[in-house]
Amino acid sequence: MTIAVGIDIAAKTFDMVIRRSGKPSKPSTFKQTPAGHAAVIKQLKKLKPRSIVMEATGIYYLDLAVAIAEAGLPVSVINPKSFRHFCALKLNGTKTDGVDAALLAEYGERMAPRLWTPPRDLYLKLRDVGRQINRLTHSRTQAKNRLHALTSTHMTLALLIEDEQEAITMLDRRIDRLTQAALELIEQDQTLSRHMQNLCAAKGVGQATAIAVLAELMVLPDSLKAPQVSRYAGLDIRLTQSGSSVNRPARLSKAGNAYLRSALYMPAMCAVRHDPRAKAFYDALVSRGKKKMQAQCAVMRKYLTGMWACIKDETAFDSSQLFSEEHMKA
Repeated sequence: MTIAVGIDIAAKTFDMVIRRSGKPSKPSTFKQTPAGHAAVIKQLKKLKPRSIVMEATGIYYLDLAVAIAEAGLPVSVINPKSFRHFCALKLNGTKTDGVDAALLAEYGERMAPRLWTPPRDLYLKLRDVGRQINRLTHSRTQAKNRLHALTSTHMTLALLIEDEQEAITMLDRRIDRLTQAALELIEQDQTLSRHMQNLCAAKGVGQATAIAVLAELMVLPDSLKAPQVSRYAGLDIRLTQSGSSVNRPARLSKAGNAYLRSALYMPAMCAVRHDPRAKAFYDALVSRGKKKMQAQCAVMRKYLTGMWACIKDETAFDSSQLFSEEHMKA
C-alpha cells in the first residue's frame, strides 16, 4: 500500500493529510511548536510513508522540515509555484488548509518529488542571528526617527528624550553583541570565511551586509539558479498605471525574502554612486524610460546574482562580470 503525506504550513499550526492508495484521510491539525512537531513525527514513523510533501512557505516550513528530515523520514519541500500549477491542472477551486494538504499528498503520490536536504546546523544558527540583527536594526531606525521627532520641538519633556536615547544605546549594544556572535560562527567554518571575504570585495558591501547576505543564502539549496534566487528575494517591480490619470511610483512587490531585499538595498545605492559600471547600467535604464526604482531593483538583482556566484564558485565579487562594457561607452 502506497502512503503519501501532505502538510500545509501556517504560522501557528499545520494540517496533515494521509493519502493511502489514492484515498485521502481527513486533515489533522497540529501546533507549530516542538511538541507539535514531535507528535506528528511519532505518527509518521508508524506510517512509514513513501513521500511527505510541504511547500516552501515563508520561514514557517523550515523548522518542521528539519525535524522530519533529522528523524530519517522522506520529506520533500516543493516550490509554491509548482504546486499552484498542479492545483490548476486539478481544476480545484476550493482553497482551505485541509484541501491544500490533501493536494500536497496527491502531488507526492503522483509526482515523486526529490527529497529535501536540510541546511547545516551552523548555517541555520547564522540565519537566526542574522535575522535578529535585522530586526534590531529596524527597531533602532524607528527609535532614531522617534528621537528626531521628539527633539524637533521645545515642548518635549527631557525625560522622554533621555528614555529614547537609552533605548538606542541598548539596541546598539545588542546589535554589537549579535554581530560578534555572527562573526564567531563564520570564523568556525573556512568556507563561510572565504565567502565573507569574497562578498566584501563588492562596492558598498561591508561586514553587516555580508553577514546578512550569508545568513540568507547559505540555507538555500546550491542547485538553485540565479533567476530562482532573485525570485526568492522578491526582486520584482509592481507598477500601478491606468489611463492618463493614474501613474504611481514603481515599488518593489515585497513578495519574497524581506531580509535579502533589506540587505541589498543600500549596497545597490552605493554601487550606483561609486561603481562606474553599475552607474552606467543604472543611467542607461533610466534614459530608456525606466523608473528610478525599477533601475535600482535591476542593480539589486545584478548584485544578488554576483553574490550567488561568489558563493557557488567561491570567487571574489567582480562587477565586470555583471555589467556590460557597452553601457560605459554611452
